[in-house]
Amino acid sequence: MNIYSSKFQHQRQIVKVNPSVPVLQIYFEEIMDTKTDFRLSRDAISMLVRLLGIKKRHGWNPVVEVLVFLYWLGHGASYSVVSRVFSIPKTSVFRIVHSIALKVVALRTKCIQFPKPQDFHKVGEEFAKLAHSHFFKKCVGAIDGCHVRIKKPVGPDAQDYFNRKLFYSVQLQAICDSNGIFLDTFVGYPGSVHDTRVLKNSPVYTEALYPPAGYFILGDGGYPCIEHPICIITPFKEPVRDPIEGRFNAHVSKARCVIERAFGMMKTRWRSIFFKALEVDSHFVPDIITSCTVLHNICLGVGDVEDPEPAENDVGPFPQMGPGDLSGAALRNTLARQISAPRTQLHDHNYL
Repeated sequence: MNIYSSKFQHQRQIVKVNPSVPVLQIYFEEIMDTKTDFRLSRDAISMLVRLLGIKKRHGWNPVVEVLVFLYWLGHGASYSVVSRVFSIPKTSVFRIVHSIALKVVALRTKCIQFPKPQDFHKVGEEFAKLAHSHFFKKCVGAIDGCHVRIKKPVGPDAQDYFNRKLFYSVQLQAICDSNGIFLDTFVGYPGSVHDTRVLKNSPVYTEALYPPAGYFILGDGGYPCIEHPICIITPFKEPVRDPIEGRFNAHVSKARCVIERAFGMMKTRWRSIFFKALEVDSHFVPDIITSCTVLHNICLGVGDVEDPEPAENDVGPFPQMGPGDLSGAALRNTLARQISAPRTQLHDHNYL
């Protein structure tokens, strides 16, 4: 008798699995929670399997392949270690990890999407609640970037990956909604590149994809305050010049911290990926990072929420506007004055 319960017997299997493998018993026999070994709840794993829709006539059961990938991702273990855990060949682990990673990356357009126009009002209202100010109801996202540690790349371009925090990294830029769900991700720039340059080479900027006209997203001081081609509102540079700027910055911080929370949840779930250097080829790193962002959204979609650890708050050098940017300073000044005006006390009552 193999490890699979009767509900999986309809699937034709050429390769049988050792029924004594504990990590597979945990999932197929439902004897305990799956998060310790796979970092995803059982509901999240089931949703991932359904979304992948893998159909095979031979080889390993698709569910087993997903579990192998999740175990490798969750533990940052070598292919040899995963091979021993699952009692399958090391070459099979390598193939499975790379194959499933590509399939998860392919889910990006399905799992990471901008809100539909009819949802902009709801997203804005949620950000207004986060900011404790009615004047943030046109905010429909928060943007930030993070560095993912990697081992030193081989070749003449290695120093490009050495960032100002003094380690080698690949960058992830993301926009999230008020619940920490990623709306857009852009991965792959080496660690030495400034956040502004990453932004200006990302499709969300070059193609003016988001936010829509009349709305804005929030960024930290590492981003330029601009209104065109996309509208990004950032805090006033510290130290602030007056209470109006200070008050505005406080509201921005309350709303913008959701992106730091999103990164914190993702990093806590996959500690072995984000808290130590990835031991994979640098060309494979973007696929791994993107896989984590897709899985993050799947998890939140089924209520599998991870309590985040405190995130770093390092904005770096103050950015400069480029020739194609239209300053958002006027809009920021208007928002700051509106927030500090006495009449806002009535408007903001429901957000305090």
